[in-house]
This record gives sequence, structure tokens and C-alpha cells, in this order.
Amino acid sequence: MESPMGIAILTTMRSMSATCIGPKPKAPITFTTANPTVAFTTPPNYAGRLSHLLALQGFDPLWCPTLLVQYTPNTISALKPYLSPISLDSLSAVAFTSRTGISAFSEAIAALDQPPLSPAGEDFIIAALGKDSELINNEFVAKLCENGGRVKVLVPPIATPRSLVTSLGEGRNRRVLCPVPVVVDLEEPPVVPDFLRDLESAGWFPVRVGAYETRWAGGQCAKVVAERIEKGEMEAIVFTSTAEVEGLLKSLEEFGLDWREVKRKCPTLVAAAHGPVTAAGAKRLGVDIDLIGAKFESFDGVVKALRLRLLGSAH
Repeated sequence: MESPMGIAILTTMRSMSATCIGPKPKAPITFTTANPTVAFTTPPNYAGRLSHLLALQGFDPLWCPTLLVQYTPNTISALKPYLSPISLDSLSAVAFTSRTGISAFSEAIAALDQPPLSPAGEDFIIAALGKDSELINNEFVAKLCENGGRVKVLVPPIATPRSLVTSLGEGRNRRVLCPVPVVVDLEEPPVVPDFLRDLESAGWFPVRVGAYETRWAGGQCAKVVAERIEKGEMEAIVFTSTAEVEGLLKSLEEFGLDWREVKRKCPTLVAAAHGPVTAAGAKRLGVDIDLIGAKFESFDGVVKALRLRLLGSAH
């Protein structure tokens, strides 16, 4: 299939309905204000999009970033050795599991004098999840290779690392570059190690490189959420990664709160996760998720599921 950009798409995305966990209320929850407050812990690079969607669905967005996710001069330097023509010739694919990984890779190749990937050779696969794949456009491909036809963009039908591995197929000992985060001040969630193990199990040889940092935003990052919780003025919270959950819990400790106390003060609080990977990670950290948005390629799924849960209708 050809994308509107003319880049070959090996696998297209499909839409999935939202999934709710646990008992669903028979009627919309009653609020003291017209617009229920929904906190979200998303890093800055995703925050604008999620905030906009929440507002469109009739919520009052409360941004509480618990992570800083960004590439740095050090991580760009770590990428550069893998972008020489010789290094790229030894690879068959690059697998991105985040938008920031794509941005870091793009920044690194933009600094090169010429596209590093040889125009001749077997298909070179660039794999990305959901809406992140929008960054792999004609400009991105042109910076990577003079022959855009050699580059094949792979978007798995479900926006999870495991689905990405399945879509890549049998590795046959081929090498795949994996630009993943360097985690600072937090425990590394199992997402990346599991992804690398899944690649190995599928016969790939994953080459891990720390392309960007995921760093805790600090002890005061949950201040606005803690204040709302103490007043009982928060109806829901949305998590889009496991690290966000850990970052929130660490900061809440600074304010004398744990998740049990949060639920005691706000018993009707709905904890929502962007997808099942985040939900599983949250549960591992002691945060039970009430609702999962199953349309993983974008935030629409979780936001519309929240509207249905809290307001009893969906736009």
C-alpha cells in the first residue's frame, strides 16, 4: 500500500473500540462543575495533543507532567556511530517505540553531510507505532537515503511494541537498531527489555542505543494533582506510560500521599491508561486501572472512553 507521501506502507493501522475494566456505572457520574477535571501526566512532547482532545470532549484538562523526555547532546552523540554508511549497511531495520526516538534519529541524520544509507540494497525497514509514524515523512526519508524507494515504513495494526515485533516477522539473524530511552531517576519499566527479548525470540539481533532521556520531573511535579486530591476536586487521571505512573507516585510521597490515600480522598476517581502496556505497568506499581483506551495508535480511544464513562455519551 502507498501512503499519501508516496512512501510504501507495509502494514496499516486499524481502529479498535475502547475497553472498560471493572464495573461500568449505569448512569453518568454527577459533578459539581460543568466540566470534570481530568489530570494527565504526559510529557511536554505529547501534552498539547492530549489536552486538546480532552477539552474537545468536555473535560477540564489539568496537566501534571511527571517526566521530562528529550534527546540531549550526549544521546545524539551516542546515535552517530550507528549512522555511518558502514554501520547502516549492517542493519536491516530501525524500530522506534516512541516519538522522541524518531525525533532524536532525525536530528542526528540532519547533521550529516549526505544521506548515510546506500541507495542500493535490500529493502530497509523503518518501524514505528501509531501516530508516531507521521514523523517518518518524505523529508525524514530523504535525509536517510537518496533512494526513497528502498525505505519501507512499517506501522503495526496495534500500536504496541509486541505488535511491532510480530509485524516485522522472522528476523533470520538480521540486525535491527532500537533507539530507546536512557532512564534517569526512575526504575526502567519492563517495556524496553521485553521488546528486546521479543525481537530476539523472533530471530532478530537487536542493537540497543540510548537515543534520548526519560527523566523524573522532580519531587514537586505532582503538586497541582496533590492539591486537587486534598480538596476532592479531581474526577480522573490519564497515564500514557508506566514511567509516568512511577513519577507521579514518587512525587505524591513528597506530599504525604500514596495511592491508597488518593483513592480514599477521591473514591470516584477514574484511573485511565492509554493502552494495556501502561495498564499492566501501573498495576505492577500498585495503581489499579479502571479504564483502558484500546485505540492505541492515538489518544482518541482513551479520551472517548473517558467521556462515555464520566458523561454517558461520546462525540
